[in-house]
Amino acid sequence: MAGVVFRQTYREILSPEQMDYMMDWMYAEESLRRQMLEEGNVFFLDEGRGYASVRRDGQTSDGRERFHLEKLYVMPACQGSGLGRRLFETVADYVRELSSGRPRLELNVNRSNPAVPFYEHLGMHKDRSGDFPIGKGYYMNDYIMAIDL
Repeated sequence: MAGVVFRQTYREILSPEQMDYMMDWMYAEESLRRQMLEEGNVFFLDEGRGYASVRRDGQTSDGRERFHLEKLYVMPACQGSGLGRRLFETVADYVRELSSGRPRLELNVNRSNPAVPFYEHLGMHKDRSGDFPIGKGYYMNDYIMAIDL
């Protein structure tokens, strides 16, 4: 799925070389294993239609638990079907179950990604932005969006 949806999402934003680098960085078997076993990412899959992953990410400045939505992708043929919202709600429910208070969910999204309005529609807001080096001279030029659950 990642080979299709990631490339479709970023085809007009990233160079082919950066896409190849990021695919290996995020989706190589060794990387996925590390994300799950060492970094605590939990993945939610919808049988070839979409996927999401989330991990604990410390605490906010006011002491609440912070979680990071690492991935939320829906195959092109399924976009607009409500699947993205359902995956997001699944992640939000999972985060609420793990948290003893009112957790904060954050995500990085490329500033040129057409999904930004989708996340805003779900109640997220642009909290801050940055240009984050990821290696080989590449950067992620992202908004960090957030929602308090």
